[in-house]
Amino acid sequence: MKKVVKFGGSSLASASQIKKAKKILYDDKSRKYCIASASGKRDNDDIKITDLLINLHQNINDENKSKEIYNKIKDRYISIVDELNISYDVEKDLQFIFDKAKTETLDFVASRGEYITSKILSLYCNEPFLDMQNVIIFNENKKINYDLTYANIKNEIEKIEKVNADAKIIIPGFYGSKENGDIITFSRGGSDITGSLVARALNADLYENWTDVSGVLFADPRIVENPKVVEYISYTELRELSYMGANVLHEEAVYPVSKVGIPINILNTNAPEDKGTMIVSNIPSIIKRSSVTGIAGKKGFTSINIQKALMNEEIGYLAKLLNIFDKENISVEHCPTGIDTVSLIVRTDFLNDKKEIIINAIKENLSPDILNVEDNITIIAVVGEGIKYSNIVTKNIFDILADKNIPIRMIDQGSSGINIMIGVDDSNYEKTLVALSELQNS
Repeated sequence: MKKVVKFGGSSLASASQIKKAKKILYDDKSRKYCIASASGKRDNDDIKITDLLINLHQNINDENKSKEIYNKIKDRYISIVDELNISYDVEKDLQFIFDKAKTETLDFVASRGEYITSKILSLYCNEPFLDMQNVIIFNENKKINYDLTYANIKNEIEKIEKVNADAKIIIPGFYGSKENGDIITFSRGGSDITGSLVARALNADLYENWTDVSGVLFADPRIVENPKVVEYISYTELRELSYMGANVLHEEAVYPVSKVGIPINILNTNAPEDKGTMIVSNIPSIIKRSSVTGIAGKKGFTSINIQKALMNEEIGYLAKLLNIFDKENISVEHCPTGIDTVSLIVRTDFLNDKKEIIINAIKENLSPDILNVEDNITIIAVVGEGIKYSNIVTKNIFDILADKNIPIRMIDQGSSGINIMIGVDDSNYEKTLVALSELQNS
């Protein structure tokens, strides 16, 4: 068996966590390829290395502030190197980063957390280090060139394995580069994507993603008390939940492995004996699951509501409406409709100062009878492949929210039938998640 493993920031946050990661890596001979995130939080009051690096770049022209931030980064890494007792002049690399921060891009500076942490892990394990600069390739529009990236990963790893067939190769996550070598980072949490790309390029049997929770949870444990661990979840279900805020795995990490059916196992570095969650293309028929797999939500949406008599008879009305948003480069998240009504749900921060432009364009081009805007909306996603086969989930949702006196501002179901989106006031976000956690037993 060939396994790709990825350790998240919490798994590499300190020397003691790195020691746990090494033990996990060597407990299984098939764990051959290891992707590392930047050192994360050691406790709730701590700051992630990546956040410190971003802050450093933002304050690089403030001599006192930038030096203060740099010293926090330096002290953190020096303490890790000293406790692991490895020979690495980490201060030299960090000074280089600091010196370059004035002229280099934010992407370059932000990526150095993964770079340094991976070098530390590589030296501690005495295993080869494979930099992802000039391996993961982005096009000019910052989209991954998948075919070239897969070929590069495979070629670079084959070079290492020709010299040392038993090597456990340490790979920094989160970044690649343009073809000219300029560093480009993924969005936050993007080390998950690196692991997925490596797994796909090598046609791995399993992609293990090690974090600080024992799998995908039914709901956010910071809000819902003791949510159950989901034993099996499909790629599609996970992508729906990840997009709506469940942060165990980056939503874009699903794409490379799902194309070829490589399963992902979410595991806990602090409890490696736990089975975690298996993310697969198709749930095995012998696995018994609830109709609802999980719930997740996001605050900060705006609903633009339009009513016009005989709207359904006006050919192209919706196309004209969506074109207004397209011209302003605003993504529409949801679009619930009625015969003479339509609502467009968008991220409030996407609207920014374009709200009046959008409203005026709708009035001028579509002549609505009624047009209003509602802010401060939270969208809660209820997700599960069993929903489309159940005749009680929707009833249970309405019953639960009615019982808790939570007004619904919007409800929509995706065409796949596996997700129901519910809009509530931002002020009811936590209350709604807690209430709907009852669905984990449905």
